[in-house]
Amino acid sequence: MRLELRDVTIEVAGARLVEDIRLTVDDGAFVGLVGPNGSGKSTLLRCVYRALRPANGTVLLDGDDVHALRPRAAARVMAALPQETSAEFDFTVTEVVAMGRLPHKERTAAGDREICARAMARTGVDHLAERGFLALSGGEKQRVLLARALAQEPRVLVLDEPTNHLDIAHQLDVLSLVRGSGPTVLAALHDLNLAAAHCDVLYVIADGRIVDSGPPHEVLRPDLLAEVFGVRAHPVRHPETGAVQLLFDLLPTAP
Repeated sequence: MRLELRDVTIEVAGARLVEDIRLTVDDGAFVGLVGPNGSGKSTLLRCVYRALRPANGTVLLDGDDVHALRPRAAARVMAALPQETSAEFDFTVTEVVAMGRLPHKERTAAGDREICARAMARTGVDHLAERGFLALSGGEKQRVLLARALAQEPRVLVLDEPTNHLDIAHQLDVLSLVRGSGPTVLAALHDLNLAAAHCDVLYVIADGRIVDSGPPHEVLRPDLLAEVFGVRAHPVRHPETGAVQLLFDLLPTAP
């Protein structure tokens, strides 16, 4: 399923947070959104998964306005993993993952249980099935919420910092899982090296506007990273994959 943002502008409490965003995620692609804190990444993703409405512009799924879809219809094709998720009640892990099946109420209970069990196994949380969600570590919670999103069987997956709270092994594992799971993916990522290794295309956002886009090896240039992130970057190639990787230090200060 193709995701497209056409001239999207978002305003909150009278403040314009992102402006004239044009972004395309082709069917089955993994696209990363990168930028410094406060650049508008989370705001833009919240608009994509319908938590915010654009002041101008349109978010399209295969040509259909996502904000014109009924909530259940949207949830059948799109799942989201927000950066922050609160829980008022201490559901078990099994119950949290099962929430991903709510848009598909016509399915059999046995079929739902099988889908949830598969999602929990893929994210490595099946051994936590009867644990209370609130008692889990941050990394465990993140993997449970990803399992819930996968149980939703979306055609589009929107991820806001999906590697938050995860150790390096689980960061690599989660992004590889997402990339191999099938849906079209739009993800905001802080770690530029993870973005370079897993994304087909990167969009760089700064001050609410897209400033560059393209394959990681074309976008992650020292001059752009200095301008947008205020760091000096030294690109190297991964010895096995050939993907661009970056070493960083602070920009030199004027004497």
